[in-house]
Amino acid sequence: MSDRLDEGTGLEPLRAQRLGPLFWVCVGWLTLNVLAAIFANLLPLVNPLYQNYNVINAGPSLHHLLGTDDLGRDILSRVVFGSRVSLAVGSGAMVIGFGIGMPLGMLAAYRRGRLDAILTAVMYVLLAFPAIIAVIAVISFWTPRTLLKIIVVIGLASVPLVYRVIRSATLAIAAKDYVIAAKVQGSTDRRILVRELLPNIAPIAVSFLLIGVATVVTLEGALAFLGLSVNPPTPSWGNMINEARTVMAQNPWLVLFPSLALCLFLLCLNFIGDRLRTYFDVTEVKL
Repeated sequence: MSDRLDEGTGLEPLRAQRLGPLFWVCVGWLTLNVLAAIFANLLPLVNPLYQNYNVINAGPSLHHLLGTDDLGRDILSRVVFGSRVSLAVGSGAMVIGFGIGMPLGMLAAYRRGRLDAILTAVMYVLLAFPAIIAVIAVISFWTPRTLLKIIVVIGLASVPLVYRVIRSATLAIAAKDYVIAAKVQGSTDRRILVRELLPNIAPIAVSFLLIGVATVVTLEGALAFLGLSVNPPTPSWGNMINEARTVMAQNPWLVLFPSLALCLFLLCLNFIGDRLRTYFDVTEVKL
């Protein structure tokens, strides 16, 4: 951003805050999580389903860095492989939510009129229903449960909220002079949406996307705690925490490490999303 005073306005753009070292630490941790989940089969880890009854409820050691559970399964291996479920649900659901909600929100805010009125009314009606209750109800009755079904249900439930956020952002951008100038020059609606609106909405969308992934991961953990996520013995952070309820007193490691992995993942996502929102929030002040 330029520090030069905007002539004739008496306004100067504020210099965006630096992202800071903690931001990059969080990015590094998320990158490590994603790479570990993708290449888990190539890592020197024990099979997460292998049961070794000679080391039941063992504490951290050289052979089992995070200990073992009540069936002798390696906790580190299960935490790494369990991250796949959380990442798949979080990213997959947001792809569906943004894939449907973002185009509708942009189109409604740009076109306005009857299309905007109808879409907004429908989305606000859907927002009136508690999303978590609807998700629990659908997943409970849509058997057998699979990872794909969970992703689809949560993704569709996120569409109204994505629509609302993107529509609000588009309304603010669509009133800018350069958008009006593009209309006057005869640019097509597609060109204006793609070349003028989308790049300016992207920072808001990315920030909300990261926070949305964190929210969905939390929701998946809650579903797993209720026994409504992927079926055991498939590991997931939520499933591991749920299974640890009965042996917490004998083996606190079993609940500590998946909870810590989930907590750090969510903190990093929320922090990165918040910092990006602040970084791209360009405001102006009088000198």
